[in-house]
Order: sequence, then C-alpha cells, then structure tokens
Amino acid sequence: MTVSSLRVMLLIDADNVSADVIEQAVQRTMDEYGAIHVRRAYCNAEMAVNRQALFKRLSVRPMVNLSAGKNSTDIALSVDAIDLAIAERPDVVVLVSSDSDFAPLVIRLREKGCRVCGIGQQGKTGEETVGIYDAFTDIAHNAVAKPAARTVPAKKTAAAKTTRAKAAPAAKKTATKTAARKTAAKSASRPEPKPEPQQQAQQPQPSEAAEFILQAAPALRSGKDVPLNDVAKALRTAGLLGKNSSSLKLFEKLTAEFALMQHPDRIRWTGAPAP
Repeated sequence: MTVSSLRVMLLIDADNVSADVIEQAVQRTMDEYGAIHVRRAYCNAEMAVNRQALFKRLSVRPMVNLSAGKNSTDIALSVDAIDLAIAERPDVVVLVSSDSDFAPLVIRLREKGCRVCGIGQQGKTGEETVGIYDAFTDIAHNAVAKPAARTVPAKKTAAAKTTRAKAAPAAKKTATKTAARKTAAKSASRPEPKPEPQQQAQQPQPSEAAEFILQAAPALRSGKDVPLNDVAKALRTAGLLGKNSSSLKLFEKLTAEFALMQHPDRIRWTGAPAP
C-alpha cells in the first residue's frame, strides 16, 4: 500500500499544545502522508472560541468539551478515537499531545491494526510519552513577536510643519480665522443639546458554552420552547454531544441559561431578549 492511499486520522489535544504547534503538526502530517481524512481538535469552549480562526483555516473540526472535570478533554478524545477507529478503519492515527495519559489509547489503537504516531510540543514531552508511540516527533513552539509600530521622527515632523507654515499665504490665514469666528458665533447661538435619556442596560451575553449550543441549534435564540430531541440531534451533528451522551444531563449543568421542561421534553433558552 502506497503512502498516498493510507487513511490518516489526526486527533489534536488542543488544550495541551500551542496554536503554532497545531499548525505545524497539520502541515507535517500532510507532507508525510499527502492527505488527512479525519481532522479533529478537542478542547474546552474558551479554547475553541480563541482558536476558531485557526481551526477554520486548517479545516480542523473542533470537538468542544463542556465538562469541567479533570482530564475530561482527554477522555472525550479517547472515546471518540475508539469509535472512529471502528467506523473509519484508519491505517494511521496521529495524536497531537505531550500528555503521557494516552498510553492505554495508543495500545488499544495498535491492537485495532493502526500505526499510532505522536506529535508533541518540545519542552513538554517526557521520555515515557515518546516510548509508547510507533513514531514520535517533537515540535518547537515558535513565539512570533509582533512588529513594532512605525513612528515618524520628531525632527522630520517639526521641519515639515515649519515648511508648510512658511509656504501658506497670509490670505489663507485670514480666511481660516474668519471661518473660525463664524463657527464660534454659530455655536454660541445654538441651544445646548438636551442630555439623552440613559440607555437601558444591555442584554447579558450568553456564556461561551451557551453560545456554542445556540450556534448549533439557532431555533433556541427565539426564546420559545423547542423539542429537546431536535436540539440533541443538532448538537450531535455539530460535535457538541457524544453519540451516547444524554442531552438531559448536559442541560442540567446549564440551568442558569436553559429551562428544561418534561412531558413533553422541551428546552428553552432563558437569555432571549424580551419581545
């Protein structure tokens, strides 16, 4: 089997490595295999928001983890990796992470017939992590400094102003003064504007987790009751809810922004603006 005909799956622990390491990992995998059939990045909601432009540019599908428990992102990646290994039958799985906790996943994927390669961030990867993979690459984090703002030298600016002032004719100065006096007279005769009434308080913005849910199920933005089953399907399609995960348990964690009604099962976003 040629390299170009291999099915390649790239799974990124985006909470563990920097943005430029992710970009280098995608490029390196493309250079080596010619194609990446599955590209997914696992991260919390805040990280997904911060890196949404990067994921879009690299055609990486963000898998947002709404749970806040310890290692919850690693668990989500591992569960998804096994499901994908069974459904997609990849020849090569590339895990982008410096975390040593993926050793059981690497072993299980290898038992499924996959070649498992690792890509980590230099300085964060221990020897025990490198040894569990069939091949491992350490990538350096390249911190790019922002270019300094361009400034005009003070002497040059002063000289330019002096030259322009000397070149201006006296008639132009007189006209400017006259215009200034007319403007001042108009301003004095114009009544002072009445103070505008205090604006109403802005509608509170949804949390990052709620915003992802609203983007996946836009019908909720109306503030009306929506069938819970329809919302669950939309969340699974967007990758926000696992295949066997319960939407009830998800919304029970977000009671501050979503009202859950049963019999029949419906859900409503409580942050919708008043009509």
